[in-house]
Amino acid sequence: MSEQTGNDPSTTGGRPTPVGSAVAAAELPPPAAALRGVSKIFGATRALTNMTVVLRPGRVTALVGENGAGKSTCVKTLSGLYKPDGGHVELGGEEVALTSPLDARARGIAVVSQHPSLFGDLSLAENIFAGQELRTARGILDHGAMRTRAKVLLQQVGLDHDPATPASRLSTSEHQMLEIAKALAVESRILILDEPTATLSSGEVDRLFAVIDDLRARGVAMLFVGHRLEEIFHIADDLVIMRDGQLVHTCLTSELTPDETINYMVGRELGDLYPDRAGTPGDVVLEVSGLSTVTGLEDVSLQVRAGEVVGLAGLVGSGRTELARVIFGIDRATSGTIELDGRQIRPTSSAEAMSYGIAYVSEDRRGQSVIEDFDILENSTLPVIAKATRHGLIARARQLSLISEPLKKMSLKFASYGQAVRTLSGGNQQKVVIAKWLATNPRLLILDEPTQGIDVGAKAEVHRLVADLAAQGIGVLMISSDLPEVLGMSDRVLVMRSGRLVAEFGRDEASEESIARAATGAGEAQSSRPEGAGPALAAEETPGLLTLLMQRRELGLLAVLIAVSVIATVVNSNFLTYTNLSRLAAEASLVGIVALGQFLVILTRNIDVSVASTIGLAAFIFGDLVRDGTPLLVAALLTLVLGLVLGLVNGLVVAYGNVPSIVVTLGTLYVYRGIDAILSNGDQISPGTIPAGFAEFVESKPLGIPMLTVIFLVLAVVLAAALTWTAAGRQFFQVGSNPEGARAIGLNVERKLLAAFVTCGILAALAGVLWATHYGAVDGQTAYGEELRIIAAVVVGGVALRGGRGTVLGVALGTLVLFTLYNALTLARVDPLAIQAFYGAAIILAVAFDSVLSRRSAQQKTVI
Repeated sequence: MSEQTGNDPSTTGGRPTPVGSAVAAAELPPPAAALRGVSKIFGATRALTNMTVVLRPGRVTALVGENGAGKSTCVKTLSGLYKPDGGHVELGGEEVALTSPLDARARGIAVVSQHPSLFGDLSLAENIFAGQELRTARGILDHGAMRTRAKVLLQQVGLDHDPATPASRLSTSEHQMLEIAKALAVESRILILDEPTATLSSGEVDRLFAVIDDLRARGVAMLFVGHRLEEIFHIADDLVIMRDGQLVHTCLTSELTPDETINYMVGRELGDLYPDRAGTPGDVVLEVSGLSTVTGLEDVSLQVRAGEVVGLAGLVGSGRTELARVIFGIDRATSGTIELDGRQIRPTSSAEAMSYGIAYVSEDRRGQSVIEDFDILENSTLPVIAKATRHGLIARARQLSLISEPLKKMSLKFASYGQAVRTLSGGNQQKVVIAKWLATNPRLLILDEPTQGIDVGAKAEVHRLVADLAAQGIGVLMISSDLPEVLGMSDRVLVMRSGRLVAEFGRDEASEESIARAATGAGEAQSSRPEGAGPALAAEETPGLLTLLMQRRELGLLAVLIAVSVIATVVNSNFLTYTNLSRLAAEASLVGIVALGQFLVILTRNIDVSVASTIGLAAFIFGDLVRDGTPLLVAALLTLVLGLVLGLVNGLVVAYGNVPSIVVTLGTLYVYRGIDAILSNGDQISPGTIPAGFAEFVESKPLGIPMLTVIFLVLAVVLAAALTWTAAGRQFFQVGSNPEGARAIGLNVERKLLAAFVTCGILAALAGVLWATHYGAVDGQTAYGEELRIIAAVVVGGVALRGGRGTVLGVALGTLVLFTLYNALTLARVDPLAIQAFYGAAIILAVAFDSVLSRRSAQQKTVI
């Protein structure tokens, strides 16, 4: 077998091509896409050197190599994220310059990322069509068509969910299948699958491969990046092997064996992937008895002995991770006991579990195990940072002494301890995670998918390390969806299904078939729920009134509004008079106009605490202009321009200066208020300054409804329609839900942030104009402190402070609830200063309520 420089048989770099490949090449279709001699340099690091990869219609090309070999750089170059420093990209045989991922998508290239970039707050249908929304003949979003098409695509990848379901309700593995549905939606000619099976169960992998076979039949060219060689040799037609950023071999998959492929990847003899293990397990380290939880575990009992590796197998959602989280103190047990070294424990936090000698390597490396912007040393010493301190200060020398040996054992590839973890490959990130926990000298080590997404060389190193730890007397509980890994590493295998332990096998009894049968319940009477869905919870039952109110924030707000109104009427019968209600509606509408702008800002994961200062400055400027004889319309337009400028200042610093919005707008709150104080200099715009005709218009009540309320309703309807029926409107939700995901589909996140702040500034200025007209008297203290009421209205209205979720209706109801409460307390003669405490409490309760909903949603992931 000859080594080649490219998998295009017509370009072999002057070296002889194997006869089998040459014969096959004559029958192959022309390339659909290719990297030709591509080089990529990052500072002093050469990520790719003269790399060539060719993709052909109707064929799957597998790209393999160790972590750090350059596979991800190839993917990002072909998907338009990186521009080559040498060589070029070809599409259909023609050289092209991909300017962005959006450009690549427009040219028919779709990517299923290793780390899904989904919008958790948006529906499955919106996720599938994000950036490529379907529209009606009128140009507005066609939500019905997207839901209909999404249902077909979801079924195609094996997801039996309502397209209206929020993506946050899906499990990690289902996120990957949703990414694949997104790629299918664009009917791409070129599909890049970057570690698509890393989080999938065996059944989901089978469904994925069925989809790939269908796409192959349609003539789609596919690049499959993966580490599981058994999958590579099952699905791929062609093989491209990389090492250290260079191509080392390419051929038909049928021309190599897995062992030969490994030798090309690592450049050395790897030895056994699963080390020989001998020795007799010692005393019981962990004993779990009759453990049950609200997350779905039912009467789970197991033992792990010193020096023993216990494999925990089962389908995704069977309860494996839930069990680990309870043992490590993240979740709580409702019944049952946990004993460590014969002592009963009930850890209530991960810190407490660590103090007992328990370590837990989570399956979610990026989300729960590393802080990507921290360096290697900081990440590695997080659990033992107290041991590295002297007189309350961290001593770097002590940090190094704690972690250098564990990192050395992991054979970590890194430039320095100060290197950010996000710059490491997935395999090296996992080594940092494991080294971090080794530094705690645990008695029990829980490994949840320890080799997920890492290459075969790193897998062998992890396996050897686990064997060494067991030989030192540490008990190991290893959760894995990789059945060969479970069989190769475990002394005993436990199998979970639907929250229960259903089978136990000794090392000599276990087989892939026996484990799979136990995990799926093959041959047993099955329930109507899908496999791996976990036990049914109360959340699946028909929701009661309380549950319905919690699921629909607007209904809850309406109920609160009615309750407050009834109480207010009982306390003071004047509450229901027309005079009181119209005044309440007008004042609520005035603040509600600004709350609409604040809603947009918070929707994008920001906040604007300068809005009240903008109102006050705009009100005085407007009144002063009119008083000096400026025509009313000109004065109003100039005031709105002022609001635009003030919002623009906030937005530019936040979006392009990358300064936290709370810092920026807290500063401009005082700047704008100071300018107002300087300009007013104790002066006051007196009642009667605003022209009578305009004042009468603002104070009019068509059909008995205050004009301020009419203006608010018009603005609210326009904003709601824009956010619901236009792609530009939905992009605010996308940016707030997942900024990086928004960038991945080609959105200019900075422009959306700028648009939100500018809109907020304009609406605050409009409120200033109306404020001056409604109240008449304006001075340097106008709207002082109103920012609290505006923010409270938005938060109480159900807009998530973390961004991405909320409705205009919720903001309207939240504003009305707060003003109704204020009105009721005023009628009850409560001190106005004390009412501020009610607003603060309302914000705290609203955020706490949102946290409860988020936790409930997270718990539902295992049963949906």
